[in-house]
Amino acid sequence: MAQQHNQHTSNQGTSNRGFASMDEQKQREIASKGGQAAHEKGTAHEFTSEEAREAGRKGGEAVSQDREHMAEIGRKGGEARSANSQSSSNQGGSHRGQGGNQQGQRGGTSEQHAKAGSQSHKNR
Repeated sequence: MAQQHNQHTSNQGTSNRGFASMDEQKQREIASKGGQAAHEKGTAHEFTSEEAREAGRKGGEAVSQDREHMAEIGRKGGEARSANSQSSSNQGGSHRGQGGNQQGQRGGTSEQHAKAGSQSHKNR
């Protein structure tokens, strides 16, 4: 009889029992209930600001290891900034810089940037 049971489960590939065999939505529902119960009981872990800072640092390090992902983030940011710059110039004015600077630069013309760069303490 045990052999029949083994053949039956091996045909399916995985067991239909246990938390891991549930679909992701069902797992989330159960985990959420457990978290709520722990908070109500007062036994849930609450992160200190230092623990949260450390967790964020570790997550940032892990994400930044994926260069392709970071490039995608940068690309999306550049596209959004470009779209925002174009929409503000299409509306007849610029919200950047002074004097109606339409070139999409922060705070001045290219000549002003060049002058500021030559005056920088980093270039001495």
